[in-house]
Amino acid sequence: MDKFEELYNEYFPRVYSFLYKLCKDSMLTEELTQETFYQAFKSFHRFRGKSEIFTWLAAIAKHTYYKYLKKNKLGLDAISIDLVTDFYRANTLGNPQEDLQKKFVTESIQTIVGKIPEKYRDVVMLRIYAEMPFSQVALALGISESSAKVIYFRAKKKLMEELNDEFDM
Repeated sequence: MDKFEELYNEYFPRVYSFLYKLCKDSMLTEELTQETFYQAFKSFHRFRGKSEIFTWLAAIAKHTYYKYLKKNKLGLDAISIDLVTDFYRANTLGNPQEDLQKKFVTESIQTIVGKIPEKYRDVVMLRIYAEMPFSQVALALGISESSAKVIYFRAKKKLMEELNDEFDM
């Protein structure tokens, strides 16, 4: 138990942050984080060290979140992935028109991301929200690092194409 308690103390902030970026609700994030560590505790004996511990925990957290969405019939369009942070890095504080436009684009992205194939969504979630390098994304999903890079690139390209179509950019 001591070893798992150390793991919990070390990785709780990163798992919490990952889940918070997905659901944007601190109470739900706390619940999902606890469930993630509960599931990790139950299966800790099966962890073989083939990936980093955070990669393993992020995969459990992702599945815990998907299970929550399915149970509550929210659908995967509830995933709030903001892939255009590069696109909207400019400070829009004090400009209501730009704030409103950014909000509208973000909501559109959520809808689009909810429609892309699961393999794209998984790579994007792990890369953006868990802030994993491609090597860890690959381990978590059981694919090669180059496949993770290609899938991520294609997901971003598809998203930008959809945005261009929707907003005539």
